[in-house]
Amino acid sequence: MLAAEPPLPLLITGLAGVAGYNAFQHLRGKYGDQVLAIRRTDYWPLSGPGIIPCDMDDRDAMRRLFDNYQFAAVLHCEGTCKLKSCELDPSMARRINVQSMEVLLETIAHTSVRLVHLSIDLVFSGTRGGGHREDDEVDPVTIYGKTMVEAEHLIARERPSACLLRISLPMGVSFNGHAGAIDWIQSRFKKQKPATLYFDERRTPTYTDCLSPLLEEVLRRRELSGLYHAGGPRSLSLYEIAQVVNRVGGYRPEDLMGCLRLEAGPLPPRAGDVSMDSSKLANILGYQPFDGWPYHDEFVPTHPDWHRDRTGEPGSPELLAEVLYRNPGRKF
Repeated sequence: MLAAEPPLPLLITGLAGVAGYNAFQHLRGKYGDQVLAIRRTDYWPLSGPGIIPCDMDDRDAMRRLFDNYQFAAVLHCEGTCKLKSCELDPSMARRINVQSMEVLLETIAHTSVRLVHLSIDLVFSGTRGGGHREDDEVDPVTIYGKTMVEAEHLIARERPSACLLRISLPMGVSFNGHAGAIDWIQSRFKKQKPATLYFDERRTPTYTDCLSPLLEEVLRRRELSGLYHAGGPRSLSLYEIAQVVNRVGGYRPEDLMGCLRLEAGPLPPRAGDVSMDSSKLANILGYQPFDGWPYHDEFVPTHPDWHRDRTGEPGSPELLAEVLYRNPGRKF
């Protein structure tokens, strides 16, 4: 039988990202002051009840934080996913993606703190046809992916009781309106500027309305340890994702461009088909935790010019917010 709630008090890291921000909203809404989050000290606009400024690579600050709040669980969503920035500054990428984890593991050593860590599908190069399983060899092509692999290995070695979830693109609102995949694409279309996306980079996106409840359950189920894929059931290329945003949002179809990864230049390097098979997680849970993104089949592209077909329900930014940022199949 499941516990009534996850171990509390709970600390959530990586609040500036889409996954962490939505998990914090979901869990704090249910458990109130027992759920806290940290953000980097220099990111002052992100503030509010339950949000604590703290740099995770600051050992003393982390030790004081845990001494003060005596956390029973950590949902670790921290990480920098800016591909070009990571390529240009590998030491920054390693400090945020690896050294922060080293400090966290030191801080919770010799404790029973429940740790759930979010990794990413970009630990794969995407050159082997997609549908990746947990035991597939990792072969990242970016500094971001390489540092996330290093963090995975660190946790597996130092904290085998932890649960690692590789996620894909989390589709939901962000704090600043710029952190998510939908955000950037929509921002281009809003300004009537072209957005160029790849035909041959494939992901398995998930609604945060599905991801956040899953994270809650994984936190409470201490018997879940090791590595699981947590991608959605529908594989889409980045170009197809942009098609969805363009048509559902009612934006100008001529502003969407497509290209192959090799045509985009060497920096940052791009992965190919990194879609994941998440059946292992669904099997152990006993149910499929993710609905397909987009939820409605009629919003799934069927050909490269699909976004130009404007028959049926007219698109609008309001419709986009209702069915792409939020999962219309889930009512909370």
